[in-house]
Formats: sequence, C-alpha cells, structure tokens
Amino acid sequence: MAVEGFWYNESVLTSPLLSVPHGFTTRQGGISHAPYDSLNLGLSTTDSRENVLENRRRVLARFNHPPQAGLSQVHGSTIHLVERAGEWQGDGLLSATQGLLLRVSVADCYPILLHDPAKGVVGALHAGWRGVVSGILPRALELMSSDFGSRLEEVRVVVGPGISGPHFQVGAEVVEQFERAGLPFYHPDAAYPGKYLLDLEQTIRTQALRAGIALEHYWALGRCTYSDPVFFSHRRDQGQTGRMWGLIMLPGRT
Repeated sequence: MAVEGFWYNESVLTSPLLSVPHGFTTRQGGISHAPYDSLNLGLSTTDSRENVLENRRRVLARFNHPPQAGLSQVHGSTIHLVERAGEWQGDGLLSATQGLLLRVSVADCYPILLHDPAKGVVGALHAGWRGVVSGILPRALELMSSDFGSRLEEVRVVVGPGISGPHFQVGAEVVEQFERAGLPFYHPDAAYPGKYLLDLEQTIRTQALRAGIALEHYWALGRCTYSDPVFFSHRRDQGQTGRMWGLIMLPGRT
C-alpha cells in the first residue's frame, strides 16, 4: 500500500510502519548552494566537502551520531551482513547489531528499508533498475530468512522516494530484462517510439509480495523524485544534483 509519510523537521521523512529509528532525507534543511541546495549528503559530487560534512552532521544528530555502515554502490545486488561500522562495495546491508546505523545513497533510485521486529534485524537497500531486475530485494529477504531466522510474514518492507513510472523512460534492452524476469511493469512511451516507461515501485511491490511479505507490512511513500522539487533527481537535473540517504538502525548500545 502507498501511504504518505510525515515531515520530521522538514528534512527527514519517516514511515508509520517502522518502530525503529529510520528516515528518508529530502533536499531541505542543509547549507549547500545551487545546484546542490540544500541538504546534499553526497561527497562524490562537486559540492564543497565542508558543506556536505555539515549536512551529514545535521542528519546524524537526529540519530545521536551513531557508528555507521555505508556502501560504495555499484548498481547490483550484492548484500553484506554487517556487525560493525565501515564501508562495503555493493548495494545492500543487513544487520542485527544494536546502535549501528545503516545508510544508502539515492537520487532517483529507490531506498528500501527492512525490519524484522521479531528477530531484531534491519536492512537498507539501494534499488535502481539493475538492482531490481537482478533481485536485490528477494535476495535480501532470503538472507534474512536463512541467516537470521526471519519469518517473512513478520518482515516490514518500506520504500522511500524514487523516480515514478510516468517519468522513468528506458529502452528496449532494459524492458527485455524485466520481461525475462517475469516483471512486465512497463508500457510504451506514446511520445517516443521505441521507448518505454518503467514502474520500478510496482515491480518492487510485486517482488515483496511474491516473496511472502504481507500486504499490510509493505509501505511505499509514493512520491516521485523527478516531479517533486523537494527531492534531488539525477535524471531531472542531468547529473548536477545532490544525494539523499535512506537510514535505519536498531536502537540500543552504541
């Protein structure tokens, strides 16, 4: 189901489905200047490093500056099970360590947060079209079941802002991959022959339900990064844009 989140200090969105500290940042509440105005969290951009670090400090202050596990993202489906702070190459993190903040970086791709309240496990995924079609979410759910003993009917799946179907134009080579994966959630773009509009959020929802997630335990923000100026969008801004975070942690020791 798609339900609106609510503003938290105008810079972090949260979901009513999750009972642990978490959030999806917007572009509001920072100090960066255009085109990165204002809460740019991406050190890989040409924004001032000092500005980005101050923006990060503001976000992390909401979580009391915990140790963090982050990613060097590669648009794939590699997921790491982590117990400590650090950075890993891949696009997903799972952890049962209390007080460890998991984060992914986005600017059109979908941030997905996972929580199993019964087993005390959280996860954060970076889901672009390559990660989605290669099954990053089903893979993460399999790992939660096999490595942490999660029952998938207990797992919560929360999807943050991302580029919506009406604005995500792709070519035939992309939709062929989704067709082969049994995920035909696209249609021809009437304005551009040979192009298609791909609905990634509908694809993610279908994967979650097929894996065994209960409908009432699936939540999507339902807001588009491309059309809503409160978000950064790599495609809308032709690469000259900032980065947002999806964040989640188990409360407890640090």
